[in-house]
Amino acid sequence: MQKLGYYLFRLLVFLFSLVPFWVLYLYSDILYFFFYHVFGYRKNVVFTNLRNSFPEKSEAEINKIAKGFYKNLSDITFESIKGFSMSKKTLKKRYPVINLELLNDYFQKGQNVIGLAAHYANWEWGVISFGFQFTHKSIGLYKPMSNKYIDNYVKKARAAWGMNLVSIKDTHKTFEEKHEKPAIFFMVSDQSPSNIKKAKWVQFLNQDTACLHGAEAYAKKYNLPLVFGDIQRIKRGYYQMVMSGFEDHPTETKDGEITEHYMRKLEGIINKKPENWLWSHKRWKHKKIDS
Repeated sequence: MQKLGYYLFRLLVFLFSLVPFWVLYLYSDILYFFFYHVFGYRKNVVFTNLRNSFPEKSEAEINKIAKGFYKNLSDITFESIKGFSMSKKTLKKRYPVINLELLNDYFQKGQNVIGLAAHYANWEWGVISFGFQFTHKSIGLYKPMSNKYIDNYVKKARAAWGMNLVSIKDTHKTFEEKHEKPAIFFMVSDQSPSNIKKAKWVQFLNQDTACLHGAEAYAKKYNLPLVFGDIQRIKRGYYQMVMSGFEDHPTETKDGEITEHYMRKLEGIINKKPENWLWSHKRWKHKKIDS
């Protein structure tokens, strides 16, 4: 079954390589209709998350955000597949990284860096394009796909353009390794942690929220500066990531301070355009137990 799934995936990649963008977004509009109106994909999760995050908003406002989310999800679903056949020129045009000078300064100093991002707007094109836009060796820490054939294909496709995908199970190992040039370790830290005992708890979007501890822990252990990538949709099919400084002296911060700062920054981004965040994820499945 895994091989069948792989061959179907490769067929989709090929077919989407033939599809111009204007047709792609016609397909996306159709997918949105099925996601929202027919199948109601994870609607209970989406609406529960939105209502709890924005208790001050009316039901009409919640519905508007939800529809925007499903449109965003439909776009990035098809854009992700299309990304496998896009040229570097097209990607740089549709997904430029702004303020790269910030990263070059660290590179000249021979410094490894941790890059923070989130499941916001189109993060998938970033995974493809960072490898050839960044001077640093790009390492993306990710959760491997259940289909090992698709997972291997994706890793090879990303590596061809300089993005090295490493399983989160090998996070410690890859931080310990000596790299041929300074590396940037991308950590998308807005998901629910699997190890709740190590989680940092933060008030985020009006809720007690268990947060991944990895970025803060590794930044402190190896004294690595952190930068933040803010991904925004400029117009349909066009994005940009703006890099900004985040924390240059992690060892001087208090416990939980980096995680708190990250969540506050993400919260500000979400509040401006909430429809672009991944609301279908069960972000708040863990509940804080008062000691």
